[in-house]
Amino acid sequence: MPSPATLRDSTQIVLPESVLAEFGEHLETEFVVTVAEGDGVARVIGSPVEIKRASDFLARQGVSVR
Repeated sequence: MPSPATLRDSTQIVLPESVLAEFGEHLETEFVVTVAEGDGVARVIGSPVEIKRASDFLARQGVSVR
């Protein structure tokens, strides 16, 4: 059985809010994700498939995702 951390990593991307300011609108219109902000951190939450697609998009823009 997968660990909770592994499941969480496949369903969210954690970014600084400054990155979200630049790409947030595109993420919410292009992908089926929810964006939650707080404490200087933005979480992009979605299905594993959408998170992979959003992660690939961010990587092409030069954004390192964790």
